[in-house]
Amino acid sequence: MKTLLRCLLWIAISLLGTAAVAVAAFQRNEPVNALWLVVAGVCTFAVAYRFYSAWLVAKVLTVDDRRAPAAVTCSDGKDFVPTPKWVVFGHHFAAIAGPGPLVGPVLAAQFGYLPGTLWILVGATLGGGVHDAVVLFASMRRKGKSLGQMLKEELNPVIGLIAMVSLLAIMTVILAVLGLVVVNALAESPWGLFTIAATIPLAMVMGLAIKSGRVGVTAASIFGVVGLLVAVAAGQYLTPDMKAMLTLKKTDLAWAIMIYGFAASVLPVWLLLAPRDYLSTFMKLGTVAILAVFIVVLAPPLHMPAITPFIDGSGFVVAAPVFPFVCITIACGAISGFHALISSGTTPKLLARERDIRLVGYGSMVVEMLVALMAIIAACALQPGQYFAINSPVDPNDSVAVAAQIAKINSYGPEYAVTVPEMEQLASDLGEPHIIGKIGGAPTFAVGMAHMFAKVIPGKTALSLWYHFAIMFEALFILTTLDAGTRVGRFILQDLLGQFVPRMRDTGSWFANVTCTGLLVAAWGYILYQGAIDPEGIAKSLWPIFGIANQLLAVIAFCLGTTVLIKMGKARYAWTTGIPMVFLTVVTFSAGIMKIWSPQAAGFLPTIAKLEAAIAAGLSGPALKKAETSLVNAKVDVAITVMFLIFVAAIVIGCAREWFLLISKRKTPVLRESDYVQLPDDA
Repeated sequence: MKTLLRCLLWIAISLLGTAAVAVAAFQRNEPVNALWLVVAGVCTFAVAYRFYSAWLVAKVLTVDDRRAPAAVTCSDGKDFVPTPKWVVFGHHFAAIAGPGPLVGPVLAAQFGYLPGTLWILVGATLGGGVHDAVVLFASMRRKGKSLGQMLKEELNPVIGLIAMVSLLAIMTVILAVLGLVVVNALAESPWGLFTIAATIPLAMVMGLAIKSGRVGVTAASIFGVVGLLVAVAAGQYLTPDMKAMLTLKKTDLAWAIMIYGFAASVLPVWLLLAPRDYLSTFMKLGTVAILAVFIVVLAPPLHMPAITPFIDGSGFVVAAPVFPFVCITIACGAISGFHALISSGTTPKLLARERDIRLVGYGSMVVEMLVALMAIIAACALQPGQYFAINSPVDPNDSVAVAAQIAKINSYGPEYAVTVPEMEQLASDLGEPHIIGKIGGAPTFAVGMAHMFAKVIPGKTALSLWYHFAIMFEALFILTTLDAGTRVGRFILQDLLGQFVPRMRDTGSWFANVTCTGLLVAAWGYILYQGAIDPEGIAKSLWPIFGIANQLLAVIAFCLGTTVLIKMGKARYAWTTGIPMVFLTVVTFSAGIMKIWSPQAAGFLPTIAKLEAAIAAGLSGPALKKAETSLVNAKVDVAITVMFLIFVAAIVIGCAREWFLLISKRKTPVLRESDYVQLPDDA
């Protein structure tokens, strides 16, 4: 009887989720209520985690809970440290959930709420969760080795070397871009800087307390959460002198982020990185959970249409067609290659039991899926005219350009109506000099979140208070990705340099750690610092290829996962990684080719031709200098995009050849797992 009731319950949940998606997809005569997206997300989360993830770890990966993982067999008290599963979950979630699940869905809202919602639901459950769990599983069984090192051992040294170089290049781009987002968010926010700085000593006290063995995880967590809440509250009551001290220039913030990234990479993982990420997760999940509750309480309508006219690439928020670019714009929250670096970097060196792969690998991904849905709701609950005005690429101080842009938005139709006085009043309510032209997605999410918080917790300055809180919250999200990414990048660089100088591969060597961390931080730090000095320079040139580079990482990770499954004798299950890999290969290569050649996607080559023609026509003064800078940026974009596509194509072709040889029995499979060590009976 209990079994029957359980079956009926899960059937009901599945039908409810299906109905919610159907309503969101097909209702047209009136605005769809945001609750339908919440129901769709929660039901998808429940069914996917309960059934698909369970089947994945039990039948496909066949995890062995008695097998000692890398955190145990390689324990060194610095990088390899067996850690309580919820602390690892907190670290892993904080590391993977950077700007992507907040910013990407907001930008993709240009296409309407439906394309992004469908990609998030399908991508996270059938792609992203599998991607993260399989790579984590593979690394845990190979002494916590990096993605590139595993490709080298499971395929061949050439493919491994190409993978390592690709990973390092892509990682450098990603970390520099993330750092620039943090700099821009905190440059004029002493409250945000104070709160984020306070998490560092709090985390170190937590780490020391847990490591001592005298304080449990629960007590340390209570201390940390209380301290975090005090820091958040105290940040808005800083004295004028403290505010002046914490209002740093962008260049100073860039140096501070580089120093923090260096420290988080070099210091023992239990001292700063893991406890700070764990602490940040309370802030992240707590805020998102409150936002979800407020959405349920308010039940706001989604003013953005399900599908907008801009799916053809005529929009200016994402200047490209909905396919393949919705899958590029929304990475974290659906499928993100950066996750593979964490799943083969810090996390496998901390997780103490194979059974927890399901919770940490797959579970973190589908929780991030819910965060991405909250971001879509926050953006689409705004009036469409306000959404497009905020994301307009104009100088807010140029009244003529602003008026022309507002007129352009109004020309889209009555549902996009917006006025300059309306946006000026919104900026005043938010405590900002202007809100038009706040591109990038983060300000839009902050406005949407502030509106919902202010409706539930009103006050004279509520909108301004919650807007600046949201900006600080987003910066916190991003910084936890930057620190873990730097440590993971150090592992990859050690693997690469270890091919030539074996001593550099030793993660226990302080010399190797400091040297490789210094080289990596110098690489992304240089780009970050240049971006802080000159926003139109090299850092800006990397923005257009950020999403493509990230998804190319996912292709590489799926290649490894498919190879490992075939070698394990699980070729019949290789579709679990193979299908997402083929799909993402088509998506990323299509997007890459379009970004190079297609005017429909603001292609680099058409941009180069246009700029060269303008310069030849006789530009002078500031206009000439700006055009020359943009020309250099476009040429850099072409070179880097082509390089990434060639590298990943070589990896995919090399893997496909390996699969053919293995499946056709022309090559004997040799699995490069570490030796089996059984956990003690009392473990």
